Amino acid sequence: MTRILNYPAFSIFKQHLIDYPTPINISYMWGFGSLAAICLAVQLITGILLAMHYTPHVSLAFASVEHIMRDVNYGWLLRYIHANGASMFFIIVYIHMFRGLYYGSYVAPRQAVWIIGVAIFLLMMATAFLGYVLPWGQMSFWGATVITNLFSAIPLVGDSIVYWLWGGFSVDNATLNRFFSLHYLLPFVISALAFLHMVALHQYGSNNPVGITVGAEKVSFFPYFYLKDLVGWIGFFVFFSFFVYFAPNLLGHPDNYIQANPMVTPAHIVPEWYFLPFYAILRSIPDKLGGVLAMFSAIAVLFVLPVLHTAEVRSSVFRPVTKRFFWLLLIDCLILGWIGGNVVEFPFIQIGQIATVFYFFYFLIYIPIVGIIENFFIKTGFLLKNI
Repeated sequence: MTRILNYPAFSIFKQHLIDYPTPINISYMWGFGSLAAICLAVQLITGILLAMHYTPHVSLAFASVEHIMRDVNYGWLLRYIHANGASMFFIIVYIHMFRGLYYGSYVAPRQAVWIIGVAIFLLMMATAFLGYVLPWGQMSFWGATVITNLFSAIPLVGDSIVYWLWGGFSVDNATLNRFFSLHYLLPFVISALAFLHMVALHQYGSNNPVGITVGAEKVSFFPYFYLKDLVGWIGFFVFFSFFVYFAPNLLGHPDNYIQANPMVTPAHIVPEWYFLPFYAILRSIPDKLGGVLAMFSAIAVLFVLPVLHTAEVRSSVFRPVTKRFFWLLLIDCLILGWIGGNVVEFPFIQIGQIATVFYFFYFLIYIPIVGIIENFFIKTGFLLKNI
């Protein structure tokens, strides 16, 4: 086996997945990267198999999904794994991102790792939105109508962009066809970016809880961290299996089991749960263009986070105030998710606006300013225990 891995064709595999030097103090929180790769593989495999039986036509799409559920051998299992797998993928990626925020994994020299990761997250959101339209249920149709109409807020070219997305003058067959094509294509783009993400990570090595790179003791990834990751994999599959076998529709919307009808508008149009925080930010701004800009800015700010970080201390472990603000950010995102699923009325509008302000305050004001203050105390010899 060792002789085989020494051949040039397998040397990259051996270098990145076996001999890769890993800090000995990384915790189970570092296992969510491999779990995200597993989720991506599951989505690719089940998606390809489902595409063999799906028909991207407005008159047949809903029926083809029912055909998969009722007539295709284990089609129900494939669809439930794929539908719930999207939610699992986002759960894993959200935890992975918050872990990176807490331990400062976006700080130099790992800026490229973080930026590629945010690009993957953005493509995941696009892929999930496109996939949500494919069953052609009520929420699929009206969700596509509402979200694509947001681009009409862009001055001068907004309407042209909407017509291009639709492939006509309304959400119809051309829209479904191009959404299906893009939904099939984008996971492969995500796979390529995931590979670049791993290569960029391995260029400088993994971060660790204390945030110290120089002098950190390391061991080979195999077999030590394979066994550690295996614990997380088993726990994840138990959690995933619960939804697939016992609550397959818990994370979905009941209106999407009604065939799309352009003449009947659902009482409350909501996206999938993993979009709700950004949907809340969109709705918190009274102006349509302002809401769209705020929603996209909420993702764009993640791209520039390595620039906004000014502190010389990387990990929140040694930054008590930053640690508390991190947990406030997590609670704030949960509140935004709750607000995004509620109707647009008092007091949800006001709560959403406060949560939106705190979200941008954390990234655009708190992170750069507190870093400057911390650096001042370090240079002047003050202790950091109260910072």
